[in-house]
Amino acid sequence: MFKSSSAIVLSKLKYRDNDLIVSCYTKDFGVVSFLLRGVLKSRKGKARVAYFQLLSQIQIEVDFNKNRALQTLKDVKVNVLYATLHTQVVKSTIVMFLADVLAMVLKEEEADVDLFEFLEHALLVLDETPHSANFHLVFLVQLTKYLGCAPDTTNSDYNYFNLSTGQFEKYATGIYSISGDNLKYLKLALGIIFDDLDTIKMNGKQRQSFLEMLLLYYELHLVQFRKPKSLAIFNQVFN
Repeated sequence: MFKSSSAIVLSKLKYRDNDLIVSCYTKDFGVVSFLLRGVLKSRKGKARVAYFQLLSQIQIEVDFNKNRALQTLKDVKVNVLYATLHTQVVKSTIVMFLADVLAMVLKEEEADVDLFEFLEHALLVLDETPHSANFHLVFLVQLTKYLGCAPDTTNSDYNYFNLSTGQFEKYATGIYSISGDNLKYLKLALGIIFDDLDTIKMNGKQRQSFLEMLLLYYELHLVQFRKPKSLAIFNQVFN
């Protein structure tokens, strides 16, 4: 039975000579992958591929069967026409990096409307904001709330944060206790919304250190999470 859902593109992979496998996070079904047969063979098909740029917001109609690894796509339409997300170098680099992260952490084949709406809103903010340099940092912090591994903000006035336990501490207790700039930026990122991105001021070195800390936090709390392959390219652009 054909079913319709809003979707966000997570990845696309060339398969054989002319086929494409696309993975999306959908509002109604969770993670869905489908095979586009022969899409790279014709001019019309190649034009259709433009719908599947990373983190594009689309409307798909699929012949959905939860017991099937690859669904059959009947139709696709653009839900949101981005103005800057795929054309500005910094933003397109952020998109590539965050798509890598999301492809790793979004595995569930079930709907999570709150998470989907968070992603929808966040991507619209990124498209519109002139203050994108720290967007990915706030995004990663806020995303933990939907992944079940958010830092416990009890005692957030303490001078240390333990990456392993996810709790603020009065004293350092080991190698995963952080303080200084990383602690300051974590507290800021936990307490703001995307509209306040311009309130976080940091230089390139501080930004890279904070990102490395966040990725370590993800590794400690999410099974099979690894540093994204795009991280090297990301760091080149931002540093």
